Amino acid sequence: MVCAGAGLSSCVVARRWARRAIHQMRYVHPWVSVPRVRASRVVDGGPSRSYSCDMAVDPYTSPEFDSSALITIDTQRDVLDGQPLEIPGTSAVLPAIGRLAAGFRQAGRPIVHVVRIYLPDGSNVDLCRRQLVEDGTAILPPGRHGSELAPGLAPDPDVRLDTDLLLAGAPQALAGNEVVIYKPRWGAFYDTPLQAHLRERDVSTLVFCGCNFPNCPRTSIFEASERDFRIVLVRDAISGLYERGEQELHAIGVTLMETQDVLDLLDLNRIVI
Repeated sequence: MVCAGAGLSSCVVARRWARRAIHQMRYVHPWVSVPRVRASRVVDGGPSRSYSCDMAVDPYTSPEFDSSALITIDTQRDVLDGQPLEIPGTSAVLPAIGRLAAGFRQAGRPIVHVVRIYLPDGSNVDLCRRQLVEDGTAILPPGRHGSELAPGLAPDPDVRLDTDLLLAGAPQALAGNEVVIYKPRWGAFYDTPLQAHLRERDVSTLVFCGCNFPNCPRTSIFEASERDFRIVLVRDAISGLYERGEQELHAIGVTLMETQDVLDLLDLNRIVI
């Protein structure tokens, strides 16, 4: 890697970023060629600093963070530790999800919080949970504490879900480029406005995080792949991830990354290649 016209601190930042990027990309796509990427970055409001590095890229699946969106899946209060629909591991990854949301918010990139809301009569509940809700178990109920976004996820702690709007199929705007979308089943694209919302914003890359990989995140990722989105799964910001699942994601071109690596690459959103 070569740094040109940059101070020592900028070179250190660039080298660290390049090492992380090369490690992640080669781990996920070890079979692709390694071209030389030349870029420039604005550091702390100063002049553009140039550097170049070797990075394994795939022309169709490698993430494009300058046209990315963050998708959080079912990260709501009722799935946290000790709650009625507790999903093991979700509370543990919540800080990482919050960091991702803050990073995308700061970068001005779209954020979509995809949520579930279960009507008390069970009419919109998955069949595997419908009897439970019909029998009176209150999980993810509209207008109640348990269906709200998990603490630290929304741009304002006073934000409340507009359940009537969401159940009617419309996105709820929160702030800036951030919305909530209700999904009636496992997949985030099934009978929702998600695809139209993303296409209107020229999003090419989806960065997934959230709750319970085997169910809703996994289904949503495969749906996104069917729609030709580039996909990142943040492995330390998702609950329920397992080794076989990672292998299956590799097979369909999903890039697996850690929260800090995503934030570092997102910070280089102003790169010109």
